[in-house]
Amino acid sequence: MKKEASTMRVLIVDDEPAGREIVREMLAETVQRGEVEIVSECEDGSSAVDAIEKTRPDLVFLDVQMPEMDGFGVLSAVPPDALPFVIFVTAYDQYALRAFEVHALDYLLKPYDRERFEQAFEQARRTLALERAGDVSERILNLLEKRDAPDSQTLTQQTYLERLVIKTDGRVFFLRVDEVEWLEAEGNYVSLHTGKRAYLFREAISTLEMQLDPHKFQRIHRSTIVNIDCIRELQPMFRGEYRVVMRDGTELKLSQTYRDKLQQQLGGTL
Repeated sequence: MKKEASTMRVLIVDDEPAGREIVREMLAETVQRGEVEIVSECEDGSSAVDAIEKTRPDLVFLDVQMPEMDGFGVLSAVPPDALPFVIFVTAYDQYALRAFEVHALDYLLKPYDRERFEQAFEQARRTLALERAGDVSERILNLLEKRDAPDSQTLTQQTYLERLVIKTDGRVFFLRVDEVEWLEAEGNYVSLHTGKRAYLFREAISTLEMQLDPHKFQRIHRSTIVNIDCIRELQPMFRGEYRVVMRDGTELKLSQTYRDKLQQQLGGTL
C-alpha cells in the first residue's frame, strides 16, 4: 500500500514479545489503511536508542522497565534532534509522575483495553498533526531543559506543583493544578473539584497545601482550599466569617482564622 505523506511512523519498544504484539495488534487497522507505519520493534533500551536515531519515528510506545536501560534511560540517550513523542507502556503505576515530567503524551497501564489504547493514540495523532502544522513549540527544548536542569535541592526558588497524577476507574491520568477550582479534606485523602467532576487524591490537605502556589491557592477553612481565580464573590456572615461563592455557584465558608491571609492575597480589606 502506498504510504501517505501524513503517515505516522511508530516504533514499539518492549522487552516482552507479548507486549509488542498487543501494540502491533492495536495498530493493525491503521497500518492497513496507510495511516501508520511500524518502522521497527525493539526488545531492549540500547537497540531502542539506535532505532530512534536511524528511523526517526514520530511516536514511540515505550516500556518503562527493561534490562540494563529503562525507558527513561532511552530518552536521556537519544540526541536532541531525534526525540520523538512518547507513550509509556508499563505494568507499574509508580512511574506515572516521572513519565509526565519528561513530557510523555500518555501512560498506558497494563493490562489496558482497546478503548484506552485508542484514547492515547488519538491524542498522539492530534498532537502530531499540530506539530506538523507548526503549532507545537519548544516541546523538545522543554524536555532537554528538564533533563539538564540542576537538582531540585540546589534551586533557591521554591517550585510548586503543576500537575497531579490521578488514579480512577483503572486509569492513570494527569490533571493540571490550574484546573482545580477547590479542594476539601476527606480523611487521608483530598477531593479535587474541577467543573462538575471530583477526584480523590491520596494526600493530606496540609501536605498538599505546602506544594501549592499560595498566590493561586488559599486555605479558607481547616478542610478547604480554593483557587483564588475561581472565586466569584464573598458574602459577609456572622462573627467575621464569609460565604465564598465559586464561579459554578458552589458555596464554601471562609472562617475567621484564615480571613486575614486571604485578604492579603486579594489585596483588599474584608
